[in-house]
Amino acid sequence: MADSASENSVAVRRRRTGAPVTVPRPEGKGTRTRLRILQAARETFGRVGYERATIRMIAEAAEADKSSVIQYFGTKDQLFREAVHFDIPIGELTAPDPQSTAENYLRTMLERWAATPDSPMAVLLRTSMTSEEAAELLRRHVTAESVDALAAHIDLPDARLRAGLFSVIMLGIASGRYLLRVPDVSEPTVEDIVRVAAPVIQSLISGGGPEPRDQD
Repeated sequence: MADSASENSVAVRRRRTGAPVTVPRPEGKGTRTRLRILQAARETFGRVGYERATIRMIAEAAEADKSSVIQYFGTKDQLFREAVHFDIPIGELTAPDPQSTAENYLRTMLERWAATPDSPMAVLLRTSMTSEEAAELLRRHVTAESVDALAAHIDLPDARLRAGLFSVIMLGIASGRYLLRVPDVSEPTVEDIVRVAAPVIQSLISGGGPEPRDQD
């Protein structure tokens, strides 16, 4: 009864303001369970690593049945892949101006890709330190979504080298800030890191930097 009254109140307010009269539909129980399992999986993989984590351990953390985990995700490997997946929208973040592009890349990584210890990128980075399966998944993911995509936007003969260096620099910043928590990298604000690191990223993607010296 209380929920119905609340929905009617929302509808009345929206009629008065001219906004569309819609009441969002609640998430289904299955969706909530699935999201809870994914969050528990990230926390578990991040805490004990890929090798030691078990479906039973994840099910207990999610307050779900082991059968539910298997029903939604199949194997531990399939669950891991989904739990640590993150998109790297290089095309969306690339701007005509290299400086803006570099700043977009850095802000998105620092504020979204690896913003918390349990974010997909942070968990994948952490587990890749102790699991070859996780390391191979990270290599393939970074190559496909970062190196391949960025190299297509760099009009230079060494485009793939530049894109590869960009990728490892970004991974290094994320690792130092969120995993190793190096004080001089973890304590500054996002804007401070962008201010200092963006010129480095910009020089990689735009071809800037000092001219190569002749070899004797």
